[in-house]
Amino acid sequence: MWIGGDWLPAENGETFASANPYTGEDWARFPRAGARDVDRAVQAAHAAFTEGDWPRWTASARGAALVRLSGLIAENADRLAEIEVRDNGKLLAEMSNQCRYMANWYAYYGGMADKVEGRVPPIDKPGVVNMVTYEPVGVCALITPWNSPLLLLAWKLAPALAAGNTVVIKPSEYTTASTVELMHLVEAAGIPPGVVNVVTGFGQEAGMPLVTHPLVRKVAFTGGEAAGREINAAAARDFKKVTLELGGKSPNIVFDDADLDAAVPGAVSGIFAASGQTCIAGSRLLLHESLHDEFLDRLVGLAKAARLGDPMDPETNISPVATAAQHDKILSCIETARGEGARCVLGGNSARPAGSGGYFVEPTIFDGVRNDMRIAQEEVFGPVLSVLTFRDEHEAVAIANDVLYGLAAGVWTCDLNRALRMSRRLQAGTVWVNTYRSTSYTTPFGGWKRSGLGHENGREAIMEYLQPKSVWLAEPQVVANPFIRR
Repeated sequence: MWIGGDWLPAENGETFASANPYTGEDWARFPRAGARDVDRAVQAAHAAFTEGDWPRWTASARGAALVRLSGLIAENADRLAEIEVRDNGKLLAEMSNQCRYMANWYAYYGGMADKVEGRVPPIDKPGVVNMVTYEPVGVCALITPWNSPLLLLAWKLAPALAAGNTVVIKPSEYTTASTVELMHLVEAAGIPPGVVNVVTGFGQEAGMPLVTHPLVRKVAFTGGEAAGREINAAAARDFKKVTLELGGKSPNIVFDDADLDAAVPGAVSGIFAASGQTCIAGSRLLLHESLHDEFLDRLVGLAKAARLGDPMDPETNISPVATAAQHDKILSCIETARGEGARCVLGGNSARPAGSGGYFVEPTIFDGVRNDMRIAQEEVFGPVLSVLTFRDEHEAVAIANDVLYGLAAGVWTCDLNRALRMSRRLQAGTVWVNTYRSTSYTTPFGGWKRSGLGHENGREAIMEYLQPKSVWLAEPQVVANPFIRR
């Protein structure tokens, strides 16, 4: 573990293994942290926040360090990508692009570090000046998932450091390696010891002690709804600031005037890219009833042609899911959908490509789905698509919004007015029109309803790691009646 600028084992000496999802074999081991290790990391972060060099750095100096880190990540993107593929099984082509792109988060927030400005609001009291400043919250706990560990860490770490905080990172126990590797680059970028720390291990043993530690003032978590609810409740006991990016059951809506040459690949990308292991997956495909048959035929044909195999192979389209537990959960969801009467028109089974010992699920499409079925309401987090139909805009909106989540939505139409109407009416933090699954460091990302709290990315993200302070400056004066508030 990386604590206070040193590489340390767990105090109890225990370790745990990480398996390669393609081979199913263990390939790395990491310290299994407990509460005492977490305390050591938080104490290091607290000392760096209050006593070390970091609080004396100017905002411009923090920004320069983040820009240096951005450059180091870009230089080492291929190595980081290979480590991520071994850990989470995603396609090397996707992870290479993702690792190169994530360098932009550190450059963007490096540039923003000295752009956080206070203000002097005009007030209604003579002889008094008010200044509003924005200050870092302190020690932040950053808890990341297994599907895109480094990218989703960048969404948290870059704005947290730009704002002047210190952090303790707890990566998923399934995908620890790339975060540990990143610490070599953090050190090389010149970020002082203790500013960034990593504890490795399991949720109840390391994650919850981190969330509940009294010196932690902010928690940022990406993961499932159940864990998010538990974290939010635990953080609330100490009134910690919280950012939660949780699950989704996003509708991808295709109208009868859509360009099908774009919409069909868009639907495939929305659910089968990353083997469906993304919170923004377009897992509910809403088709206008007039184009259902043609669209479904084209969709099945394109999905059927996808090649399952080694994620390191550039010819592979569908990689394994990240864990054995997730593999089994997906198959259970598929059987539930069959039991509810949904019609499986593609896939629906486990798969074992030649040479693999890992966790594959065939691209799966269910037709004839009703929105009250579990397959349409519950997040599967795998390559499983539910197809529903609608008659008009009103019904499309009703179906799309009739779910507990509100993370994202897609709309495919050539009618600009319809696109604007739908974007206003859909209950989602992100709405894509004639595209899907795009994100950027420049624009806010966050969920509605049970999809989370707060925002990541864009200018909005850095404010999640700052707290305002109101400073009143008055001329010396005699107050007529000190018992009455001015």
